[in-house]
Amino acid sequence: MVRNLALLVLFGSGTLAAQPPADLRGEARAALNRAIDFHRAKVARHGGYVYHTSLDLKDRWGEGKADDHTIFVQPPGTPTIGLAYLTAYRATDDRRFLDAAREAAEALVYGQLRSGGWTQTIHFAKANRMGQYRNGKGGNWNNSSLDDGQTQAALVCLLRVDQALKFQNASIHEAVQYGLDALLAAQFPNGAFPQVWSKPAAMQPIRTAKFPDYDWKTEGRVKNYWDYYTLNDGLAGSVLDVLVEAHAITQDRRCQAAAAKLGEFLLAAQMPDPQPGWCQQYSYEMVPIWARKFEPPAISGWESQDALDALIRIAAFTGDPKFLKPIPKALAYFRKSLLADGRVARFYELKTNKPLYMDSAYRLTYDDSAAPDHYGWKQPARFDAIEKRYEAAKRNEPIAVNKRKPTDDAVRKVIAALDAKGRWVSTYAGEKLAGQPKFAIGFQYLSSEVFARNVGLLADFLDSESR
Repeated sequence: MVRNLALLVLFGSGTLAAQPPADLRGEARAALNRAIDFHRAKVARHGGYVYHTSLDLKDRWGEGKADDHTIFVQPPGTPTIGLAYLTAYRATDDRRFLDAAREAAEALVYGQLRSGGWTQTIHFAKANRMGQYRNGKGGNWNNSSLDDGQTQAALVCLLRVDQALKFQNASIHEAVQYGLDALLAAQFPNGAFPQVWSKPAAMQPIRTAKFPDYDWKTEGRVKNYWDYYTLNDGLAGSVLDVLVEAHAITQDRRCQAAAAKLGEFLLAAQMPDPQPGWCQQYSYEMVPIWARKFEPPAISGWESQDALDALIRIAAFTGDPKFLKPIPKALAYFRKSLLADGRVARFYELKTNKPLYMDSAYRLTYDDSAAPDHYGWKQPARFDAIEKRYEAAKRNEPIAVNKRKPTDDAVRKVIAALDAKGRWVSTYAGEKLAGQPKFAIGFQYLSSEVFARNVGLLADFLDSESR
């Protein structure tokens, strides 16, 4: 969740350019029309989407192979495409694009669980581990998930589509309120969120983080780690996205209060000296615990950066500067802990602060040479950018949103890459893809991520040209 997304933000990239020839705008609009018309008519199933689709439209993949009656909620699935359509609608005022976004939102409504959120997939036909959908269909699986931005992405998509429809689509509007109520009820008294919930959070005492007083390598494992306090895969930032978005659209004051509570948890979850960072997972006693077999109790460079970003945003959202207090100490600690290549380790061993990895048999090691390649053991360090936002927040300056007009060259490249059928065809060259499909080198396919990115770039160009 990846943050992923965690939930996927789609902006065009590039630098400011001179005014383009008049025909480039027309070409961009025509390309946008062809791409969305094809994707909506040919790639969608039940209004929803997966990650990758074969060129003959017969094979579909998300996290594994998907049938024709399965769509994915986790980005870059259905919410990602729905938001891309909505971006195109806002840039063009073309009702067809809003209708496409509505269809994606309605597919999400179909798969909303009785517990209020979403899981990774929505099945429109019988399948294993069917969700217990609010519409009375499905099966017994009722675990709403915040993993990899699943519920977060669905809620953001529905919130924005609901707003674009002027709150007149009853099923979408009701799903937004039901989902938001459930998300707020899943928040623990200390402000933390679980990775998964099926009912409102239980009362737990409020504590501050501490190191385990037992051998964490062999003790303290729990089977249901998803029920405990989690920051894994950017959960804090992606949940905050929902709270900020919901507050802006609905004016629901509970969202600002929930963000402040989340901030309180992040303050309490910062580990003591000499490692004032954050961990992926905590017990109710606020001790770091195991999650998956390759996710040990440890200081996490990736999740700590998300926590720092979230604290800055919470300070701005609530107007309370106390949420900035942990940042200087954490920045100083991580700058001393960077790897030789300037990156940050996903895991630093508790107390020793040694970068921690696993070998191919998932045994703990300090040697990264045999680490499984499905996991990001080393991550880019963003501490300089975080410090700039922190300094701006101290001065009460608004958080900058780096959204620039796409260059003419970038627009032309996207237009030129669109084939006669209205497809952006991707060719697999060995890179890591969402869902980690086992494609052969040279395999050609349609990518939801590429589609959404290119639609976003064209829409940003058209939007900037209309001003």
